Amino acid sequence: MRSLKSLGEREVIRIIQEHLEVMPRLPLGFGDDVSAIRFAKDVLIVLKTDMLVDKTDVPPGMTLWQAARKAVVMNISDLAAKGAKPMALLVALGIPRKFTEKDIRQIAKGLNSGAREYDTFILGGDTNEASDFIISCAVLGICHPKMLMKRKGAKPGDILAVTGNFGKTAAGLKILLENIHAPQELRETLLESVLMPKARLNEGLALASSQAVTASIDSSDGLAWSLHELSKASHVGFLVEKLPLAPEALKFAETHGLNPAELCLYGGEEYELVLTIKPQFWDKALSAIKNAGGKIIPIGKAIKENSVKLKTKEGLIPIEFKGWEHFKTTLKETKE
Repeated sequence: MRSLKSLGEREVIRIIQEHLEVMPRLPLGFGDDVSAIRFAKDVLIVLKTDMLVDKTDVPPGMTLWQAARKAVVMNISDLAAKGAKPMALLVALGIPRKFTEKDIRQIAKGLNSGAREYDTFILGGDTNEASDFIISCAVLGICHPKMLMKRKGAKPGDILAVTGNFGKTAAGLKILLENIHAPQELRETLLESVLMPKARLNEGLALASSQAVTASIDSSDGLAWSLHELSKASHVGFLVEKLPLAPEALKFAETHGLNPAELCLYGGEEYELVLTIKPQFWDKALSAIKNAGGKIIPIGKAIKENSVKLKTKEGLIPIEFKGWEHFKTTLKETKE
């Protein structure tokens, strides 16, 4: 029998799904960022649960307050990618016995700060003793059926776009995990992207209202992985014509002789939205997201050929289907 490390998170999920009966008439089935059920004619209940574990999700230098806030952001980000408004959260905590009263207060404050940042509340949950620090959040949101943005739906010719630049988090993790030097101002910017991630909720809700989006995904597992997941769900390929590389990540890469494309494509933890948009509705989407105080960056297009490639001066280069995957590595292993 294969080990968990050889299986990886995606294969584990697939095996579990094989043994689950599928609820009839689901508006959004297995394999998307969230789950959904119809509550009323014009209302979908959107559900998401995501777990933060110290060993795999909390880098050195992240406080308990920041970790607790991140646990909320992780869940809100997936609702943002579907255009669903979060209403409430439940939180289950696994707490090592060594934690103190001060630690618990910091966790509680971080959870509340994350929830209130996105205009929602934590209603309750559960606590238990655990060998590792764990925060498991479950968030409930609502969405109009016509505004739900799925992974499936992209068509050849659609504009490929993102809600922000990539690479800062990958660079920030190198600073934390590998003790790579960066000038103070650059260091602070890169570390903030790791320690204080932001969910693009306003952008997701605005884009959903515009109904210009044909497919959408949260990018927490990396830009490359997100592109391949959209490709697989929509049965299209993608041509990336311009990498959305953050200037800070480029500066960091040039300073240390790193490949900036690697930082941009394979970092993960950015929590941006990766979307496809109907060309005729691009101006509508642009207007909606500007009114929400966000931005949208065109980076390429969906193509008929089932491949994901990057356009460079040397020609087309395949973008590998890789990114963060549980059971195959951890932050602590990366540090070691």
